[in-house]
Amino acid sequence: CLHGSGFATVDPKLSTELPKLFNICSFNSLSPKEDYILDGLKDAMYWPETPTLKSNFSLNDTSDPDHSTFTILPRSKGGNWQVGDQLRVLIRICDFHGHTKRTGGDVLFARLHNSTLHAGVAGHMVDHLNGFYFAVFPLLWEGSAQVTLVHPSEAVTVLHKLTQEQPDRIYFQSHFKLGSISETTTCNVCLNSNQQKLCNYTDIKTGEPWFCYKPKILGCDNRMTHSKGRFRQNINPMEEKLFQSMVNTDLSDLHMFMVHQFNSTAISLCLKGKSIHIYGDSTVRQWYEYLISHSSGPLLALDYVNNILVTFRSHGPPIRFGSSLVSQLQYIANELDRLPGGENTVVVIGIWAHFSTFPIEVYVRRLLNIREAVVRLLTRAPGTLVFLRTANPKEMTLYEALTNSDWFSLQRDKALREIFKGVNVKLVDAWDMVLAHHLPHKLHPQSDIIKNMLDVLLSYVCPLPGNYTRS
Repeated sequence: CLHGSGFATVDPKLSTELPKLFNICSFNSLSPKEDYILDGLKDAMYWPETPTLKSNFSLNDTSDPDHSTFTILPRSKGGNWQVGDQLRVLIRICDFHGHTKRTGGDVLFARLHNSTLHAGVAGHMVDHLNGFYFAVFPLLWEGSAQVTLVHPSEAVTVLHKLTQEQPDRIYFQSHFKLGSISETTTCNVCLNSNQQKLCNYTDIKTGEPWFCYKPKILGCDNRMTHSKGRFRQNINPMEEKLFQSMVNTDLSDLHMFMVHQFNSTAISLCLKGKSIHIYGDSTVRQWYEYLISHSSGPLLALDYVNNILVTFRSHGPPIRFGSSLVSQLQYIANELDRLPGGENTVVVIGIWAHFSTFPIEVYVRRLLNIREAVVRLLTRAPGTLVFLRTANPKEMTLYEALTNSDWFSLQRDKALREIFKGVNVKLVDAWDMVLAHHLPHKLHPQSDIIKNMLDVLLSYVCPLPGNYTRS
């Protein structure tokens, strides 16, 4: 029986063409420069070809965790295992008949854990494209290996099709109001202009596209609020079974950095005299909420005693919040351009969870705009510390699988790491930190994991003598 979780990576020499945007998005395709950069991301974002699904496909031919196995391979030098060794696990994925799969593309996670020490480490996954995989772990202590089949390769086929054919399956709404007249229309990155006239809210500075259908009575300048609309679930019953919960069974390298524990008093001492500006989605808003609630003294957004300022600003659309004034929706790149920066300024960026249902081009364009703004910030204020929070694994209900699958997150996580290579930013690897932890995967990790993430951040902001990194 296959149990467990890891970061799926593959041979970068094997690459496939990234799909083009679906036709309703073609009017806001990437610029030639952005398209050139996207082409350069192909190897980093490569995923093996997954099986084509016929309308009458059988679930018995798909990946089955109960018939799959994993084996810990002998130590390459022979003898007993020692701390510091590389532990290799051979994984064989089988279908429901017990036959070894002939293709790769399954989404597998792997981790090594020690329940006594409350310690864990994520495994590096290598896909051999023939039903066999290797998971490689640094052996830090005695522990148990765990492997999880998150999605069979056939489910990846469905997810890929959804993103290309139904990029608008989650849609948004805006409320327009003037006096006693009010109207609500649909909004999105991608809208079909053949259906009705559009209001174009594309950001002038960044070029980030956003459209709403024009109200029948009111004008485009009467838009007041932004909110999440609904989710259109449009897969057939057989495809839906691929996402049953039973399937999911049981930059800067931070590994050599000395991470220290920060209690409430230490947090206030570390951040004294500093401004911390946090931009992004609700997964990084957790950091803001943790900081303002875990400190000695009355640290809210502004601590007058310690001269600490902590701010949070959500990123611009697409964002699936209940309801927000459109004036509150600001693009991170524009926010960074308004920031003076300096040695006492810390910037945290976390943006990924709301881009999963869109073609990857939408996310790449957003990251490129943010990257350019970060470079401008570091040029005018090189003492500014900038941190990126990566994506993280999460629970996989049917809704989550179709809208925020870990496969979607993996692809976007690869793009983020590649795009920010060579930029002086620090990466807080939320992916591995959640994957290695014994607590269950959640979109919003539990407080123990949030503390671990902030301990990493604070260890960079306030390093102790002897801290070092490996380049």
